[in-house]
Amino acid sequence: MILVADSGSTKTNWIALKSGGETFFKIDTPGLNPAVFSKEVLFERITSNKDLYNNKSKVEKIFFYGAGCGTQTARNFLETIFKSIFDKAEIEIHEDTIAAVKSLQTNDPGIVCILGTGSNCSYYDGKNTHQKIISLGYIIMDLASGNYYGKQLLKQYYYNKMPHDLAEKFKKEYDLSPDDIKENLYKRNNPNTYLAHIGRFLIENKSSEYAQNIIKKGLRLFTENQILQFEESKNIPIYFVGSIAHFLSDEIEEVLGEYNLKLGKIIRHPIITLAQQHASNI
Repeated sequence: MILVADSGSTKTNWIALKSGGETFFKIDTPGLNPAVFSKEVLFERITSNKDLYNNKSKVEKIFFYGAGCGTQTARNFLETIFKSIFDKAEIEIHEDTIAAVKSLQTNDPGIVCILGTGSNCSYYDGKNTHQKIISLGYIIMDLASGNYYGKQLLKQYYYNKMPHDLAEKFKKEYDLSPDDIKENLYKRNNPNTYLAHIGRFLIENKSSEYAQNIIKKGLRLFTENQILQFEESKNIPIYFVGSIAHFLSDEIEEVLGEYNLKLGKIIRHPIITLAQQHASNI
């Protein structure tokens, strides 16, 4: 059996393939970002899933594509955890940008962006991916991501910059007490996921001028600091992968147009294409 996984900080999509390429099961587990979570948390998130744990001895290969896997140290760390569970499996761990590129199913050059709980951007030359900036995570980077927008909303609310009607709605949907916010940000696991959960409010209310201004500001910052770092971006398509990109497709197209950039495909879930590609090689 082969396991194919596409993981962010919030969620990991898994597809298990039988020897003939047939799907055995599809599941979701919490995110497995090695740059954010401890060994104990990662181990528990895998072993607590019955489908994974009960079939661990059957797994021959694992192809894992994940956020936070951009350094060799992070990949080694995660590989050690996988080997302790799937002791018979060969393991390949790649950064999530590789999954994004594979899901495009093209050999033509493009800029490949990820907008989900976090964000990232790479140049794909048709064969290899290139990055000029290594992400330092949700605290100081991750522009236009779910957690970025969550931070903007909390600051806007506490600085009294949010329109009254939206502020009242925001207060009804979330616990905005200072104690709860600080508990989630500074004491509990997954502050980036918590912020991305808050950021959903912006997408759910994106028809308002207020939301549009925040959304487009984030997308402009992402474009200027990530996409435009590559000179090639002016002449090739800009692709996006991830849930935030999916829900903000209109805004992305509009902002790219401001910079005379061409939008390519937007893919919400790369896992289906990844599994198909690996199934064809079994």
